[in-house]
Formats: sequence, structure tokens, C-alpha cells
Amino acid sequence: MKKSNRWVSVVVAIAIVPASLLVWQSPRHEALAETNPIAAKVDSVGDQLVQIVEMQSAAWNRGDLQEFMGPYWNDERLTFSSSGKTKRGWNATLENYRKNYPDPETMGKLTFSELETQELGPDSMLMLGNWKLDRKEPVGGNFSLVWKRIDGKWLIVHDHSSAIKL
Repeated sequence: MKKSNRWVSVVVAIAIVPASLLVWQSPRHEALAETNPIAAKVDSVGDQLVQIVEMQSAAWNRGDLQEFMGPYWNDERLTFSSSGKTKRGWNATLENYRKNYPDPETMGKLTFSELETQELGPDSMLMLGNWKLDRKEPVGGNFSLVWKRIDGKWLIVHDHSSAIKL
């Protein structure tokens, strides 16, 4: 469904570290890992990050903004840039989502595509991709996410999203 293009190979040592130490995991992912450990394993950090945004999409489509925000760095230094403005902080980002998407009709069904990841350093990754909301008035665009490994987990520290009417 979604393909991760890695421009830089991930260090072999990272591949042997358990996924639970590398990425944020929702309670649903942890339950999956308990019942099917093979399903919880992925090949690289880039693949793990793709898996996280797929879980975010599922959370969005259930209307669960709290879980959708789980992979974002819960810190006032988190930045979110869109519409020519930059918001700062996890709470401000969540409130912005709540304001702009107050109900299931405006939230629509979220899908991601054209996902690419690139290692920027041993503890940072870049993800590029497209997003789309299927709803009465569809909207979509592209995004870039900067991920950082903080306390052993990969978290989004910056999100830059642009939108176009489809």
C-alpha cells in the first residue's frame, strides 16, 4: 500500500534493537505485538515510521485525535507549520486539530501515500509524503515530518503540511 524509499541505509545495529525501544507504539500496536510478534517486526527505522503514520491514519479515521497525536513530541518545542504560520507546542497543535476538524464529517477519511524516509543522523529522520482527506469537499497536500529519537522512542518534532483543494 505505502512504500518507504530509504535514501540512506540504516545501520545494521539498529535492526537488532527491539522495535518497542525505537518507536512510539499505540496501545493497539502493543496488543498486536503480544498476539502476533511477527506482525510487530519491521525491517528498518523508516519502515517503523511508516507503520506509525499508518496507525495515525487509523486513529484519525476513528475520530481519536488523542491517539493520532501520540507520536508527536509532547513538548512546547514541537513545531507545526501550515498555511504560512508556525504553531508551537503539543497542546497548541492538538487544539488546532480540534478547531479545524471538530466532527467526523470535517475529519473525513485520512490516507497517506508516496511516503519516503531518509536518515538525517543516528537519531533523526525525515519523512516526506502526501495526505488526503476523503470527505464532501476533499482536500489533500504534502507534508514533511522531522523525527527524532528521544528517550529511546521516535517522535515527530516538526510537521510541515501544505493543503490544496482536490
